[in-house]
Amino acid sequence: MTNDIENIIENLSLDKKINLEDIPELDLYMDQVIQLFENKLSVLKRKEEDKVLTKTMINNYAKAKLLMSIKNKKYSKEHLILMSLIYDLKGALSINDIKLTLDDIVKKYENNEEYDLRSLYKTYLEMNSEDINEFREYINDKEENLKSLLDKNNISGEFEEKFLLVCSMISMSNMYRRMGEALIDKYFMEDEK
Repeated sequence: MTNDIENIIENLSLDKKINLEDIPELDLYMDQVIQLFENKLSVLKRKEEDKVLTKTMINNYAKAKLLMSIKNKKYSKEHLILMSLIYDLKGALSINDIKLTLDDIVKKYENNEEYDLRSLYKTYLEMNSEDINEFREYINDKEENLKSLLDKNNISGEFEEKFLLVCSMISMSNMYRRMGEALIDKYFMEDEK
C-alpha cells in the first residue's frame, strides 16, 4: 500500500498555493480574481464540477466582513491574500470562526492602519511548506504503526487496513480542527479581548 499512499499524496498537490508573486500589483475585477484562483487552484478540486471561487462566494465574504471594503469593484493584492487564506481555512472552519480569525486584520485596513499582510502571508506559506513535509513523514510513520497494530491484533485483510487508515486520517483531522477551534475560542473571541 505504500506506493499507493505516495501516489495519493502526490496527487493531492498539497504544495499548490497562490504565492505572492502570482498576485499582480494591479487591482483586479471580480472575474479576473475568479480566473486567477481557478488557474492556480483548480488542481485541488475533488470533483471536476467543483468551483474554487465564485461571485457568490466573494459577495458572501464581503457581506460577512471577511474582506475589507472593495473600492470601485476592484480587488487589491491584500483582498486576494485574504481570499486565499479563506480558501484554506474554510475546509475546516465555519465562516464565523474565519471571521473571528481575520477580524483584526480587516479592521486595521478599514481604519487605514499600517499592516504588513504580505509578510504574514509569506510566513504562512513557509509554515505550510514545513507542514507538508511533516505530513508526509507522519503518513509514512502512521502506515508502519498501523501495520504493527494489525499484526498485533491478528487482522490481515486489505479492506481492514484501508478502513483503519481512513479512520485514522479523519480522527487526526478532527483533532487538529478542534484544536484550531479551541485556539480561536481562547484568542479571538470578542468577549475575551
